[in-house]
Amino acid sequence: MKVVFLDVVHPVLEERLLAAGFTCVDATNLSKEDCKPIIEDAHGIAIRSRFRMDEDFISIAKSLKFIARSGAGMENIDIDYCNSRNISLFNAPEGNRNAVGEHALGMLLSLFNKIPAADQEVRSGKWDRQGNRGVELDGKTVGLIGFGNNGQAFAKKLRGFDVDILAHDKYKTGFGNQFVKETTLEEIYKHADVLSFHIPQNQETIYYANDHFFKSFIKSIYLINLSRGKVVQTSALVQAMKDGKVLGACLDVLEYEKSSFESFFEQDLSPDFKYLLDSNNVILSPHVGGWTHESYFKLSNVLADKILNQF
Repeated sequence: MKVVFLDVVHPVLEERLLAAGFTCVDATNLSKEDCKPIIEDAHGIAIRSRFRMDEDFISIAKSLKFIARSGAGMENIDIDYCNSRNISLFNAPEGNRNAVGEHALGMLLSLFNKIPAADQEVRSGKWDRQGNRGVELDGKTVGLIGFGNNGQAFAKKLRGFDVDILAHDKYKTGFGNQFVKETTLEEIYKHADVLSFHIPQNQETIYYANDHFFKSFIKSIYLINLSRGKVVQTSALVQAMKDGKVLGACLDVLEYEKSSFESFFEQDLSPDFKYLLDSNNVILSPHVGGWTHESYFKLSNVLADKILNQF
């Protein structure tokens, strides 16, 4: 079977496929147009996020049996078209869930304890203990929206803290345990001090966190988003921060992201994004929550397991 690599992934995927008798083709430096003749007879495609896998592109690959995405999200793939052709879709949320859980916790503790600002102040010769007084996580109620691989990983990281964890997942039931209470959105609106998103991007979830969403919370909250940028409407978040409904935000993803992360700042920056950049109550990272040295290997290894288990 011929597998074309459109993005650079950990070499363990190619190594394991080659060992199993697959033929692997490197197209990571080619344009989308130049990739078209190469995928005509491909049985598999390995991607990250460089190209959108739309019907026009996929239809060229007449023998295609699978697309393997090194990551969790599948929003750049025309899933309906793939299903119509019985093309198997593989992703690897198991590979980066631990990284996401650790990153979410690290961002939250950094926000609560004002670590980024304090670090910069000390480096510039300012010693402000009162201004950098922190907030403790213990005693808080953490609400999770989405309880798949990443939501479960974050909940696991929170077990060492004296917190109540409420989780809501529209598509799962029966997952409550001694550490996590399965609950409704209304209960999260009522009790949450911290709200963390762990849901995919699709038509249901784009701008899930809008004005109505933020106004539904009884208490002022801290927001964490390591899912997808368009889950949170930035203008609504900024207004909620101005209104005091959101006390701070940890954002690894932003609605302004392009398909290629590296080109993010090649666009005009909106006033809402500039507000986030200027806020001391916001911590930003460049969509690296699931992108550790360890997860880089795990993502490809998980994909190899799934591909070789089926083909």
